[in-house]
Amino acid sequence: MDTRGRPTLDEIEECFVALVDGRLTRDEADRWAARWVAEDGLGWDEVSWWALGLLHGIDLPADSAGNYLHDDEQVAEWLAELRTRRTA
Repeated sequence: MDTRGRPTLDEIEECFVALVDGRLTRDEADRWAARWVAEDGLGWDEVSWWALGLLHGIDLPADSAGNYLHDDEQVAEWLAELRTRRTA
């Protein structure tokens, strides 16, 4: 957490890593991000807000067969993009 009580970009990235590694479920990642997206008055940098927006809704279903709107490959690509955006 940073001095304002919100997750750091490192913590947001770790949420993606845990999701990709299978240590965190999509539901858990969504609920974690939803808390921060709904919190008023925190103010986010562009990269953090972008990443939280992806995590919030990461568990959206694509169909009744249990597939997700965003597949595991896309989630891994988002993690790679997050790492790229951090260094830009």
